[in-house]
This record gives sequence, structure tokens and C-alpha cells, in this order.
Amino acid sequence: MDRLLLVDDEIGLLEMLCTALKMEDFNQIDTATNAEDALDLVYKNEYSVILIDVMLPDMDGYQLCGKIREKSSVPILFLTSRTTDLDVLNGLNVGGDDYITKPFKPLEVIARIKANIRREKRYRESYQPEISEYRYGYITVKLDEHQFFINDKEIHFTEKEFQVLAFFCQNPNRIFSLNHLYEKIWGFESIGDTNTVMVYINRIRKKIEENPKDPKVLINLRGLGYKFIPPKVAFL
Repeated sequence: MDRLLLVDDEIGLLEMLCTALKMEDFNQIDTATNAEDALDLVYKNEYSVILIDVMLPDMDGYQLCGKIREKSSVPILFLTSRTTDLDVLNGLNVGGDDYITKPFKPLEVIARIKANIRREKRYRESYQPEISEYRYGYITVKLDEHQFFINDKEIHFTEKEFQVLAFFCQNPNRIFSLNHLYEKIWGFESIGDTNTVMVYINRIRKKIEENPKDPKVLINLRGLGYKFIPPKVAFL
């Protein structure tokens, strides 16, 4: 059964969301009004989705997301009144998967939660690669174990980062547009835009490229899309 964690310092909002979610048969719901309590719950329980308000009394939601990412790859949705592109990109950069702007309708939140749960379950159920391990120069990817190595040193990725990287490793030397990548990895029902893909590609480059500002492995072909060029040698 899916378990949710809602983090917001507005008790009335938490109560409203809990009532709406229970009407949709979400019966395992934990709540926290600050980051410290939220982290305690994350260390004790496994969650299907976590909702985090960006503005919390003891630390902002982006900082909390970063700490959660040290332990878990659970989908994280931000609740925020900030609507600029920079705020959205900040949330994605620290490991968020989606964002919901305030004020919102409870049905919108429920739809986003269900979409993220569906997407993760579909990915895990359909994820049966014919080849479970790829070795490209200094890169080793073990799909079954969700492990990634550079020069035999393990590098940690969030769940979504790993999904993007695995897709490229399974399709080397092929060009994919941002729209194609978004549809293949995030799914048609996802709410967002192709800027999300660019954020994740930039995050991956910082982990796999010798010089992320001059990428040689995950390259952009202007007007066409992105291509994964398997490295043939190790880092210098």
C-alpha cells in the first residue's frame, strides 16, 4: 500500500489534503510541519511520494530535499507559491521530480501524486533489460543493481537521473530530441516541459564528464537533440 509524507507548516492545508487523499483511498499518510520532523519520518519509513512546502520554519524545502536525497530516491513534489522559471529549476536541480504552485486544487495534487506513483510502478514493472550491464571506457552501468561506476568508483544518482542515464546507455550514438526524451522517460501524463530534461542532463554531465562545460560524452547537437557517445578510454 502506498504511503505518503506531507510536509507543510500550514496545519489547515495538511488537514485539507489528508481529507481529500483519504477519499481517494490513500490511508497511510504521515505529516510534518518542519524539516526536522520530516527527516525523522523519512529515516523510519519508506514512502511512495513526498510533498514538501518550499517555505518551512527551520530550513527551506530545497535543503530538505537535498538531505532526503542522501537516503532515498522517492519522488518528491514541491508545494510553492514561487512560480518563476528559476525557482522551478532550483527545485529540479536539488532532486525534485515535480512542483505544484499555490493556490492549488486538491484534485490537482492527487492527480500529480497518482501520476508519479503510476510512473514509478510502470518503470519498475517493465524494466527487464536484455543486457543488464554496460561498459563504456571509464563508465560501467549495472542496470539490475541500479549502480553506476566511473573508473570503478561508484557514483550515486537519484532514481530519475539513473533512468535518464540508463536510457542513453541502452541507446548509444542515437540522437533524441528533448520532446522524445520527455515522453520516453517522464511519460505522456506527466505535467511539465522539456526544461526538466535539460536540468537532468546538466546534472548527469556534472557526474560523468571530465569537463561538464565541454561535454564529450553526453553532447548536444544544436537543433536536433542529445546523443550519448560512449567513451573509449578512462579519465586522464
